Amino acid sequence: MITSLSIKNYALIEKLTIDFSKGFSIITGETGAGKSIILGAIGLVLGKRADLTSLKNKEEKCVIEAHFEISKYNLKGFFEANDLDYEDETIIRREILPSGKSRAFINDSPVNLQELQDLSLFLIDIHSQQQTQELSDESVQFKIIDAIANNAETIQSYQELLKAYKSDKSKLNALLKKQSDSRKEQEYNTFLLNELISAKLKSGEQEELEADFEKLNNVEIIKESIDKSLAIANEEQFGVFHNLNEIKASLQKIALFSPEYQSIFERVTSLAIEFDDVSKELQNSSEKLLNDPAQLELVSQKIQLIYNLQRKHQVNTVDELIEIQTTLGNTLLELDNIEEEIAILSKSIEQKASELDIFSATIHQNRTNAIPVLSQKLISILETLGMPNVRFNMELLPSETYFQNGKDELQFLFSANKGTDFGLLKKVASGGEMSRIMLAVKAILAQYSKLPTLIFDEIDTGVSGEIAIRMGEIMKEMSTTMQIFAITHLPQIAAKGDSHFKVSKSTIDDDTQSELKLLSQDERVIEIAQMLSGAVVSDSALNHAKALLN
Repeated sequence: MITSLSIKNYALIEKLTIDFSKGFSIITGETGAGKSIILGAIGLVLGKRADLTSLKNKEEKCVIEAHFEISKYNLKGFFEANDLDYEDETIIRREILPSGKSRAFINDSPVNLQELQDLSLFLIDIHSQQQTQELSDESVQFKIIDAIANNAETIQSYQELLKAYKSDKSKLNALLKKQSDSRKEQEYNTFLLNELISAKLKSGEQEELEADFEKLNNVEIIKESIDKSLAIANEEQFGVFHNLNEIKASLQKIALFSPEYQSIFERVTSLAIEFDDVSKELQNSSEKLLNDPAQLELVSQKIQLIYNLQRKHQVNTVDELIEIQTTLGNTLLELDNIEEEIAILSKSIEQKASELDIFSATIHQNRTNAIPVLSQKLISILETLGMPNVRFNMELLPSETYFQNGKDELQFLFSANKGTDFGLLKKVASGGEMSRIMLAVKAILAQYSKLPTLIFDEIDTGVSGEIAIRMGEIMKEMSTTMQIFAITHLPQIAAKGDSHFKVSKSTIDDDTQSELKLLSQDERVIEIAQMLSGAVVSDSALNHAKALLN
């Protein structure tokens, strides 16, 4: 429950601090006095977005702080999950800076608006006229039925399974698309792969082939040059060998005379040995050289094949072609694996669908059992609220679609009078009837689920007299197990409260301010009397007010 509210520099409120108690609290005030401002401030604490128009003084920050007693709300798990300090008396603070930036804190720990909104679901439910209209929404109607059907845990398990089911379906659709796209390219990719495989490519072979081609293509020139070199080297009188030997012999005669000559002699000796080795290699190469047109043609064809493949695949090396060959092979292998994955996923989806059907059947049966209970309870309460002939027709329509809360569709029909046909709530129920139905729903839900603090914002729209008294009694009864606030214009409801706050507006030196005040018993009598008769309070109005309070 909310125990106190502090507001500073918000809308028409300069500074306000008010304490609240458990039970049934009433808030009254003239139209425009500032009741919506109080709700707006609470809304900011609950995580609604703010802007600079919220600031009374644009040069100072706005601060709204609310204290909540949450020891009975079982919220320790929420605080641990969000890494927040838990306190039985939790403080939520919202600040709006003159720059327009907004900050939020839970027990002095900074939080984002989403975390604030998540926590607020456990703290306060502000019931507005707009929420009354939401009663016509199928999802809201299901929430009411499911609360009575005690479907919360089953639906949670169903939703977790549904998430996994949808994930598998998404993966399956992606695989099927991939398979379809791959099959379109499979034939061409197979052709490309076979073409590369038949080429029998090897890393580094392009350079070897190009070298072989140059040798085979120029064999005559090469042989002529080698033979000429050998002839020059081996000519008997003037050949290189003969001359080197002559030089070596001459230097050998003087080698002993000086280390310098010895070094030169040794170098010439090495040169002769090296030249002899070169000569032998040339001789060997000459003997191996053959004019082989057939081999030249084979090498030329292989080189041209490599060049063609490189142009086709827009690469420059054999290694890149080999990499493409590997990729194509993996792609085709992956297509075979896709079929296996599709089979596994399809089986998983089928299994999950079977489990979802079991959950859905349980949810459906619980709803079927709960609908007569809900209908009877609604009729019982609404009869006391001046709707003696009210009837409901709630029919579950099985569907093949997996919705977020099961496989049911709901037809929630209503008739307020004898002889009238059933119709949709939003089409056949008046504003006053919708308000009474919503109050009845809240009263029933309070028996089945742990509702947070409830704020009824003019739920008495369209009712008066004895009906208003009964509405007040229902809210009073609800307040025995939860904190209830009612913003009302009806004295019959105002008189039922355990405490009574009045919102008023005043103008001081061209400055308009709103304030919220807890009324004493005497002040409360006067306020209710004014609600009965207007600004001028008559004795009869005072007596009537006292009678209502008693």
